[in-house]
Amino acid sequence: MQLNRIVSSCFFNTEFQWIPVTHSIRKQIFKMADMHGLMDRLENAVIRLESVLSKSYTSSLGENNVVNGINGDIAPYMEAFDSLLTRTLEEYLKNSKIIGGDVETHATMVENAFKAERSFLLYASQHQKPTQAEEALILKPISERILEIQTYREKNRGSKMFNHLSAISESIPALGWVAMSPKPGPYVKEMADAATFYTNRVLKDYKNSDARHVDWVKSYLSIWNELQVYIKEYHTTGISWANTGFSTPPIAKGESQVQNATSGSCHPPPPPPPPPPCPSILSDSQSPKSKDDASQDRSALFAQLNQGEEITKGLKHVSDDQKTHKNPKLRGQASQNRSPSKSHTPSPTSPKAPPLQKYSPVLELEGKKWRVEYQEGITGLVIDETELKQVAYIFKCKNTTVHIKGKINSIIIDNCRKLGLVFDDVVGIVEVINSRDVQIQVIGKVPTISINKTDGCHVYLSEHSIDCEIVSAKSSEMNILVPHDGDYKEFPVPEQFKTSWDGSKLVTEPAEMMG
Repeated sequence: MQLNRIVSSCFFNTEFQWIPVTHSIRKQIFKMADMHGLMDRLENAVIRLESVLSKSYTSSLGENNVVNGINGDIAPYMEAFDSLLTRTLEEYLKNSKIIGGDVETHATMVENAFKAERSFLLYASQHQKPTQAEEALILKPISERILEIQTYREKNRGSKMFNHLSAISESIPALGWVAMSPKPGPYVKEMADAATFYTNRVLKDYKNSDARHVDWVKSYLSIWNELQVYIKEYHTTGISWANTGFSTPPIAKGESQVQNATSGSCHPPPPPPPPPPCPSILSDSQSPKSKDDASQDRSALFAQLNQGEEITKGLKHVSDDQKTHKNPKLRGQASQNRSPSKSHTPSPTSPKAPPLQKYSPVLELEGKKWRVEYQEGITGLVIDETELKQVAYIFKCKNTTVHIKGKINSIIIDNCRKLGLVFDDVVGIVEVINSRDVQIQVIGKVPTISINKTDGCHVYLSEHSIDCEIVSAKSSEMNILVPHDGDYKEFPVPEQFKTSWDGSKLVTEPAEMMG
């Protein structure tokens, strides 16, 4: 390289014309002539080395059989994660395929979500921690897979496997633990607990009729149980980024690496244009006359300042009738002649949020399920053609009253606001979940009422349903009204509990409010 530079600088100019060299330069070139072959060999070796490193770096971005680019070893937590997927995810996929239908389709989406998670962990094992903006973009494939899974459930609410789909949809956000710090483990547990509400319903429906669904529940829940153990061992306080490794590449490059995609890179938006320059104090448009006037004003000002104490002689005497604090009439005039307020300049309106998508109200019998969905402002909704094996599913209704006559198997209230429910008899359970301001009146009999994640629930029991069991979790403002002397007597359901150790076990009892 040095030889080439010397030759090019000594023998040629910028127009590629021959230039005679001096004796000293020619002597230096001859001394280095015997090194020319050595330099060529060194350059070839460097080229080969760069090629090897480039191939190693490229292969490290693949999804499978990728090694750490620093020491040539697979990160221990990557081996553990692959082992976890082999033990749990494959079993869940196998059981989902046995059931088939929507469950199998949903499972394929779950598999893709875990692949995206594995790609992220692989990236983290080889790179130093990126900036927050870069990390958000690298996490984008995981969030897209989660959204796909949840959207599939919303589009298939009429599916016979709706409880299966709901169990997955409610718990799949647990894959976001990679962005949680400092306690990713408890976050996974919280999301997994959300699935048990629906998996318990699956077990209830199929426990004595179809063992395939029982195996499906066990295999799915084991994924989250094993993941909690894995996080506790390798990522207790958050994702473990590589201490040494590739420096974080640009955002677009990082995204393509994690997705293993061949599509074009996505660059961040360009910065906004710079603000216009501030106007100068003395504009170029000022005429010489205005500059002269300003100079004269300044001279007059300095002349007045130089008067010293003599300047007070020019002040005018003010009599008492001209003083506002001594003349009430002047105070009244002052209040009337206030200086005009500044004109109000309306602030720029913020962009309006896109309107929420409105769904058509639904009231139909689908198989053995009554679907009451998206009803709003309806006060006389009646379902009277009921059978013992039918269930009612009430979803996203507002300011609505529903009356279910006859005897029915079960009733579910999901994501409703200001809903009134009146029913005759239920042989199974009435469940309220993710709702607010719900009122339930029992005309006949019901064995169990379950209230979960609900704020504000009033239950009016009948004489025949006094022995009803109330099961509640993560709810507030719950009141049970019991018939008493022709009226109702209200009893609040405890929300706060006290737990103590009695020497052999934990004892939990409602805590009385003090004060």
